[in-house]
Amino acid sequence: MKVSDCLILAAGNGRRMQPLSAGGPKPLAPVCGTPLLEHIILAAREAGVSNFHVVVGYRGDLIREYFGQRRLDGVSFDWIENPDYHQENGISALTARARLHEPFLLLMADHLFQPSTAWALLQEPISEGEVILAVDRKIDSVFDLDDATKVRREGGKVVDIGKEIPAYDALDTGMFLCTPALFDALESASRNGDGSLSGGMRELASGRRLRAFDIGEGRWVDVDTPVALTYAERLLECEWQFDLVKGEKTYAA
Repeated sequence: MKVSDCLILAAGNGRRMQPLSAGGPKPLAPVCGTPLLEHIILAAREAGVSNFHVVVGYRGDLIREYFGQRRLDGVSFDWIENPDYHQENGISALTARARLHEPFLLLMADHLFQPSTAWALLQEPISEGEVILAVDRKIDSVFDLDDATKVRREGGKVVDIGKEIPAYDALDTGMFLCTPALFDALESASRNGDGSLSGGMRELASGRRLRAFDIGEGRWVDVDTPVALTYAERLLECEWQFDLVKGEKTYAA
């Protein structure tokens, strides 16, 4: 099954990035001279998706204007406005419910990843009613562990997820292969007072419908602060060059 659709959550105001974004939207913060969101879109395109449903909120007009002036081959955009962008990110995801009826890739606008990792996730077979979360078991090598969302697995399933869970064996990379069942889980969590994406994932986990996909040696970074952005630039400049056709990693000198 080929997955062509990608949902990207890009609505937040990125408060901790304000020193660099000068009041602009975090998805346009430059990383090695290219806006963060453009890195995400190009990596996902390289992994095989082409239809991008992007939820915008804070200064969304600037994001749309930027990409309206960019020519990205093989990419189509569906812009979704979330006027309640101050709420949690699960609410942003729910605004796309009417647009997505088949399996899709779900990404965060501030999580950089390697195209080969997304490509591998998209090869996973997915059952109706299931969501697959790409997880990283290399806990000691992840930048800013305190801020990362933790995951506990049992038999290939995620059984708990959250930033403060007491026991965990992997980390949430912010990359998901979803069926539309995600939206039912988010609505259920929201009715119970939790509008976060992790709240929806906990709903799925409680029904054993959240599967873990280990990214192996793949690398990723959550660009949430100026320090994290500097770290991301170092990775992009030194390590993250890929040839998916050959299926090999190549590294800059």
